[in-house]
Amino acid sequence: MELNFYPLRAYCALLEKEELLAAPLPRELDLGRTVELVSCDSREVVPGTLFICKGVHFKPEFLADAARLGAFAYVSETPCPQVALPCIQVSELRRAMARLAVEYYNDPSQRLPVIGITGTKGKSSTTYYLKYILDEYLATQGSSCGVISSIDTYDGVENFESHLTTPEPLELQKHFANALASGLGCLVMEVSSQALKYHRTLGTRFAAACFLNIGRDHISPVEHPDFEDYFHSKLKIFAQAQLSCVNLDCDHAGEALAAARRDCNRVITFSRKDPAADVYGNDIRKEGHDIRFHVKARGLDRDFRLTMPGLFNVENALAAIAVCQGLDIPEAAVYAGLERARVPGRMEVYANEDGAVTAIVDYAHNRMSFETLFQSVRSEYPGRRIVTVFGCPGKKAFERRRDLGEVSGKYSDLVILTEEDSGEEDTLSICREIASHVAGQGCPYEIQPNRGEAIRRAVLSCREPSVLLITGKGAETRQKRGIEYIDTPSDVDYAQTFLREYDARRAAQARGEEMPETQAGA
Repeated sequence: MELNFYPLRAYCALLEKEELLAAPLPRELDLGRTVELVSCDSREVVPGTLFICKGVHFKPEFLADAARLGAFAYVSETPCPQVALPCIQVSELRRAMARLAVEYYNDPSQRLPVIGITGTKGKSSTTYYLKYILDEYLATQGSSCGVISSIDTYDGVENFESHLTTPEPLELQKHFANALASGLGCLVMEVSSQALKYHRTLGTRFAAACFLNIGRDHISPVEHPDFEDYFHSKLKIFAQAQLSCVNLDCDHAGEALAAARRDCNRVITFSRKDPAADVYGNDIRKEGHDIRFHVKARGLDRDFRLTMPGLFNVENALAAIAVCQGLDIPEAAVYAGLERARVPGRMEVYANEDGAVTAIVDYAHNRMSFETLFQSVRSEYPGRRIVTVFGCPGKKAFERRRDLGEVSGKYSDLVILTEEDSGEEDTLSICREIASHVAGQGCPYEIQPNRGEAIRRAVLSCREPSVLLITGKGAETRQKRGIEYIDTPSDVDYAQTFLREYDARRAAQARGEEMPETQAGA
């Protein structure tokens, strides 16, 4: 990408304008020197770098490394006197970093249409529905749509599996700049409550923002102290949007709609229940493996079709349609995009040869998504035994352990608890905490920390028609252990492998043969 580079003076003036300077600028600061890079990663530093000291794992050695590689000044809330570089001291590092990132990457969202999706559940599916629609539309212009999601990131230059739902500001603005330089027509992204609370998207202009729903999630000492903080963090997205779309069916819809109308000039509503909504969906039904539903909106009165399972996905489709209404995307592109749409790791359905065992791989990871998933499965697979495999992440969203334990225990015939990005917390301890809530619902459970072995156990234990819900990781191929991400097979890989093993064992049994016991890798 080609960027316009500015002298340090411009960055300092920006921080002063935003009232972020916490101390007078040092006399030795070379304000006329051109900033060649703004970075918080000492491994990336080049001569002329303005270095940012951030993160709970930051060490003074990182700054010393940056100085050796050519950083000529640094930004920090706290000076680091052991390193001989001038410090630009700021009062709020996260806000400062976001502003500096936008400046360094030349404010790309002013020229690239960016669509932001927020909500407790459904962000990934809605994001991908929009990507498929916009790819259909942009293909006629020789372009396509970028994506930043909890699944993966594509910006026209980079394409990789994501670590964060919403990247930190320097990464985020770089992706926007890459998309712009690559000729992408737009970019659609998930916007997490953490990103909004901690200013990762500060300075980003959203051509459209969509509020899907709100439930209790991410409540912990290191995330949101209470629901109010979580909810009001989500609502911040409207102040950055040119167009806001709001789900009238969600809890606290009135407050969300009021915030959208207060902070944004254009608001579009969508609903499955309220015919007065700008985008109204009804007559939802299954036709074979497909889902059909009718939509009435401005200039629109027709059926749409989803070929991806899950009746609850109609709500996500309505959200995508609402955004497209506001952006004047042609009806043909909307229909074709929704019909083709697939979301990696979301409601991916696999079965053994005779269909006796169905494995559903999904990213459901909070109370709202669990309730919705179980209700959909009960409706679509009546009378089947339900086995659920999941875990909870370490040191975050502590209420999930109770919530997911209670919901899975209520709806499942067996729960198998396992590893799910335990990070710096002990997997067994997390599983035992969840297990107490599963047991409270009178549901039997097992604990198997090895995720592959847990899924294998769920598949091979089936003696009657069963549905296996494997949730929380989707198509992800890494586990967070400690502070590192370790490569592992995805839940999709595990499910397909063990369904084949299930069929092989049944065939061997029918022939009177025995297969040796093996164990899944970590």
